[in-house]
Amino acid sequence: HLVESGGGLVQAGDSLRLSCVHSGSTFNTDALGWFRQAPGKEREFVGAISWNGLSTLYADSVQGRCTVSKDNSKNTVYLDCNSLKSEDTAVYYCAASLSGSIYQLRRVVDGWGSGIQVTVTS
Repeated sequence: HLVESGGGLVQAGDSLRLSCVHSGSTFNTDALGWFRQAPGKEREFVGAISWNGLSTLYADSVQGRCTVSKDNSKNTVYLDCNSLKSEDTAVYYCAASLSGSIYQLRRVVDGWGSGIQVTVTS
């Protein structure tokens, strides 16, 4: 079970942190990440972190602007983004892969959060 928080309305150029609490028993072995879906577009991969936190993967569109991290003591994964743009406006979804692999997470998601809206105004 994944629950996102931290979304809302932000201005272009601002920073934002999204959080996702993973209440299942597989937090320490899952790969965790974020996807987003803008109006009229397909859901797309944003970034992911491996089960051990040693590897990360990002979409080209957010590379250098966003960071995925996790806090094992809080069963939480984070998405920190800066220099936000209007094209970052989307519903952001937390995702988990039982495989533990960030590459597998891009192809097969075993669990989704319900999503949270992020709107970037210019």
